[in-house]
Amino acid sequence: MRHDPRPRILMTADAVGGVWTYATSLAAGLAADGWRVQLVTMGPKPSPEQLSALPANSLISIVQTELQLEWQDPAGLDIARARTVLAGIAADFSPDVIHCNGYREASYGWRVPTLVAAHSCVQSWARACGVSTFDDEPWLTYRQNIGAGLGSATAWVAPSQAFRSVIARLYQPNKPGRVIYNGIADDAPARAAKRDVILSAGRIWDRGKNLRRLIEIADELDWPLALAGALHEPFSGGKAEPATAHYLGALARPALLDEMHRAAIFVSPARYEPFGLSVLEAASRGCALVLSDIPSFRELWDGAAVFVDPESPGALIRGLTLLCHDDAVRSHLQHLAQERSRRYALTETVRAYQDLYRSLTQTVATADASHSREMTA
Repeated sequence: MRHDPRPRILMTADAVGGVWTYATSLAAGLAADGWRVQLVTMGPKPSPEQLSALPANSLISIVQTELQLEWQDPAGLDIARARTVLAGIAADFSPDVIHCNGYREASYGWRVPTLVAAHSCVQSWARACGVSTFDDEPWLTYRQNIGAGLGSATAWVAPSQAFRSVIARLYQPNKPGRVIYNGIADDAPARAAKRDVILSAGRIWDRGKNLRRLIEIADELDWPLALAGALHEPFSGGKAEPATAHYLGALARPALLDEMHRAAIFVSPARYEPFGLSVLEAASRGCALVLSDIPSFRELWDGAAVFVDPESPGALIRGLTLLCHDDAVRSHLQHLAQERSRRYALTETVRAYQDLYRSLTQTVATADASHSREMTA
């Protein structure tokens, strides 16, 4: 029997992309309010630098499993093992809510409320990137497992209205889904002198991030272009660097935030971005934003950025050239971006999740009480 009255959240996470920043930041915010959080990592283990992002708080624990992520295991061959491993972890922790940062884990027959946070999926990525190689097995099974997870979850959320609409259209879940914007801590240092540098960050190999488009135009830009991020897919090897840009490598988050603090402009020509945490971080550090004209970026940054067609090299060059040469416009956009970033505060994200967790547990408690009365009537 559990004697600790503090709410307990079991949260799955992975260390491959922005989900790690999201999960560790949310866990830190919950723990600061006295909630217990157990992070369960799936996929490749977090690096020492990533683990250092976790605050030294006794209310946060972490279990590293190396269970397969959905996109690593589209045929679902690891599901039986995952059910057993996660059930054992949950039995030891006794959570009030299971928060899945993937989809299929929500279908594992949990006895407590289950929340799915929809961060991305291969099907929506492929459609945005014009890729058609994910239409056959094992990706049909992958999509069925995502649908099963959404259907089994007590509730699901998305980080933007735009991405909620995408998930609803692709998978037609039996619940409408909610939007909780991602948030970051208000810990940006005082504005420093900016350098005449254009910065971009993301997985350079990822067609959705579209950073190869920037490499193509780097020689035609008036300011140097700096790129941060992994050049190759995980485990693919290779060490070639972009010849026309200053390649910073795959930086740890503190180092990337330092680059953002010094760069005058941040550009994201993404074809696919359900939210765009790096854009938010750059805006909070006072970068002027040049963004692709896609629905999620319009939703989040309309009126605080220059928008361009991500498929048009000329549009990218014109948008960046404008900010390089017009000090007044650039300074104004830096201010607007930083002001807009305050809408997406970690405190608001944490509060929204706490409210949702409470509503899920209260709904289940009410249903259990009603069922008990029916059984004894």
